[in-house]
Amino acid sequence: MADAFSSSSENVIQRVVEVTAKTNVPVEKLDELYYIKKTCDFISQHQFQKVALQFPDDLLVDSISIVAEIERITDAKLFILGDTSYGSCCVDEVAAEHVGADCIVHYGSSCLSASKRLPLMYVFEKRPVDLEKCACAFRELYPDTQSHIIILYDVSYAHAIDDLLTLLSQEYPNLIASELVVEGEQCFSHCQIKRKQKDACLSEQDNNQVLCLFGRQFSLKSDLSITDYSMFYVGQEGATLRNFMMTWNRCSFCSFDPITMTGRTESPSVNRTLMKRYYAIERAKDANVVGILVGTLGVADYLSIIQQLKETIHRAGKKSYMFAMGKLNVAKLANFMEIDIFVLIACPENSLLDSSEFYRPIVTPFEMEIACNKNREWSEEYVTDFRHLLPGGRSHVPLADQLEECDETDVSLITGALRSNHLFSSEPAESTSSSSLVLRNQMMTVANTNSAASFLASRSWHGLEQKLGETPVVKAVEGRRGIAIAYEEEGTSTR
Repeated sequence: MADAFSSSSENVIQRVVEVTAKTNVPVEKLDELYYIKKTCDFISQHQFQKVALQFPDDLLVDSISIVAEIERITDAKLFILGDTSYGSCCVDEVAAEHVGADCIVHYGSSCLSASKRLPLMYVFEKRPVDLEKCACAFRELYPDTQSHIIILYDVSYAHAIDDLLTLLSQEYPNLIASELVVEGEQCFSHCQIKRKQKDACLSEQDNNQVLCLFGRQFSLKSDLSITDYSMFYVGQEGATLRNFMMTWNRCSFCSFDPITMTGRTESPSVNRTLMKRYYAIERAKDANVVGILVGTLGVADYLSIIQQLKETIHRAGKKSYMFAMGKLNVAKLANFMEIDIFVLIACPENSLLDSSEFYRPIVTPFEMEIACNKNREWSEEYVTDFRHLLPGGRSHVPLADQLEECDETDVSLITGALRSNHLFSSEPAESTSSSSLVLRNQMMTVANTNSAASFLASRSWHGLEQKLGETPVVKAVEGRRGIAIAYEEEGTSTR
């Protein structure tokens, strides 16, 4: 009967787990795949003494060999950064500063978010792609050779895009390929990657409009907009493709997976995803207590968006609390049941977190602004890069004036209850023990009591109490043997 509800302890210990681990790359191919010589030139030309090498989990198997080769050529002291604080696509500048590094070499896939603290070099993984099968899938997906198409891709396949464009450009005259761009003068790469110009909105020739988002740049014809183009993505289904599809949600998307070597149409799922995000916005409108999750310490201007979110949430009559907890999981956030909804500050690729398994919804800064700022409305535009929401950004919307229609009410689409849209002043109000009075008009006031927020404000944690001099000193004794489900001594002792 016991085996019906639990596994045998012997089977657990003797169980064999099959793990498909990536094998080490031969030393003679390291330079071809990881550009060892160019990395050494980058270190030597700038005379860096301490260099941090950041690897994603799937490339850590080659990290020791890469370090040995770089140390053989240069005199720099190298540090391997693994298990990054947040997403591996972002540059972990905080971990690099802990070891006093002069620069960072980032390996593998990247979101190309702006980083401004340390000099940076990108080394993208050089994944193989069958260009003939990719071109064949492209022709099947786009039988009209006069279609206007933009090629997007994961950075791991950047090395093959020029050859793919050569194969297709004669048949498709309106085909263009995006280029990789980075911000800042301290960013470098082994491949042809451009630096973003702050005032680059029109190209010099033909007055074509230049669009630059998520580290990709491409030119649109002067008489066409982005909605007139179709998107062809080279790479696997994941955060990068999802980010593109949410941002350009009015464009049709097709993709080619170099691993399965198949192409398919991607667009139909976007509408369902947008409706799920709109449901999360309605939950944010109903929320009274908001948790601000700091999901990055490396993306530029993250402090500015935190401050802007605090102001926006306060002006909407809600309370906010900030959390910094590294990589998110269900168990971590379940410790804060007093929070009604969380807003995640992260890079564009990590912002769109599927919160279906979490106890509370997780929204993006853009969605929280729709919920709290009356001047911003739900439209076809969807913003995943929080830097565009800041003053001076292309999607910045000023906060609503607190004196305009401050006592409007609407009905929640989820609960059906009447919902107040009162706005606070820009200056933080002095909080009381359990309630705060909000001036609605000259005739009446409304007391808004929130016991959950009051409890969270007084909540605190204490570490292990030392109790110096109070704990008696005892000799070490032999502990239990076995596993927690069945220790060896259990069942043998008698009373």
